[in-house]
Amino acid sequence: MRERIKQIHNGEKVRPTFSREEYARRVANLRRHMAEAGIDAVLLTSIHNIDYFSDFLYCSFGRAYGLVVTQDRHVTISANIDGGQPWRRSFEDNIVYTDWQRDNYVHAIKTVLETAGVRRGRLGVEFDHLSLERADQIRDALPLFELVDVGKATMRQRMVKSAEEIALIRHGARIADIGGAACVEALHEGVPEYEVALHATGAMVREIAATFPDAELMDTWTWFQSGINTDGAHNPVTSRRVQKGDILSLNCFPMIAGYYAALERTLFLDHASDAHLRYWEVNCEVHRRGLQLIRPGARCCDIATELNEMYRSWDLLQYRSFGYGHSFGVLCHYYGREAGLELREDIETVLEPGMVVSMEPMIMIPEGQPGAGGYREHDILIVTENGAENITRFPFGPEHNIIGK
Repeated sequence: MRERIKQIHNGEKVRPTFSREEYARRVANLRRHMAEAGIDAVLLTSIHNIDYFSDFLYCSFGRAYGLVVTQDRHVTISANIDGGQPWRRSFEDNIVYTDWQRDNYVHAIKTVLETAGVRRGRLGVEFDHLSLERADQIRDALPLFELVDVGKATMRQRMVKSAEEIALIRHGARIADIGGAACVEALHEGVPEYEVALHATGAMVREIAATFPDAELMDTWTWFQSGINTDGAHNPVTSRRVQKGDILSLNCFPMIAGYYAALERTLFLDHASDAHLRYWEVNCEVHRRGLQLIRPGARCCDIATELNEMYRSWDLLQYRSFGYGHSFGVLCHYYGREAGLELREDIETVLEPGMVVSMEPMIMIPEGQPGAGGYREHDILIVTENGAENITRFPFGPEHNIIGK
């Protein structure tokens, strides 16, 4: 019978995104939580947590991945299709499972635990990520273990950024601004949305490569929306061609080793109607107030409540689209975010120094009404001891972003 698991130590370990001391600090904090909660081992399965604790950013493609942490072992689990890349990137060890038998993934988990001397007890998993089918497979393979949640605890750990993380996020904001400038550079009457997006994405990828020569280059993208396509924050790029007077939405997202940054701006080409200007200026006023509200000690829900009252005073609250902001860090459009640090009415988290959040109010005026379209501004702020530092430099508002006027 062919081997079920193996090691592929191909080549040498690559230069990690952060220092070894940074990863050791993260894992030590996780192990401290394990000891306090009586957890014997942890199996992380999400892209964001495996990246955060090991520097291995996996590409699922229908396969399962993992990171097993005990008090003395740290092993990523990857699929044979990836060769030695997971080991080269992993903070410590890696084990590979093969395709030759259907349950080889859970066999690999069991093998790592047994090698670490952990054969029973409490196994921490991410309840917000583990599917029912996968959980049943793990329970069948490890009947002497009780599955307990570590998803919320790891999220809370990720919410406060280290100095190394903040330094990387600063670069992300700077590179997002470069993408915004590239969008404006490519913008003219008749240009398709996708051409503007391609130009911006190319500019950001090149700058990431220049700034982080040892990084893997993946996942950076741009959503450039025009006209009716601005009505949703996550609407895909299309072949629609930009016309003079169009409302436009610039959305640049550089990705550095799984760390997301963003720049979002409302633009117009050539001119904006009076109705469009009114809504745009109102949304910018909400944005300015939101920037002032981000400070240590503020509750997420209170920020949302005050900004809601501003929209209500103009009879526009019914046009608000989503929450007013969210945390930054290991985050992407196809994997996790820190749900406990969103500026929404139902989140009572208190902001503290080291947190990094966005301010991004949006309203959407339905098609057929004067001023129709989606209005959105987005800045990144680092919460400090005495306030917050805005690290987004791209200007916003009608005085700056009517392009070609």
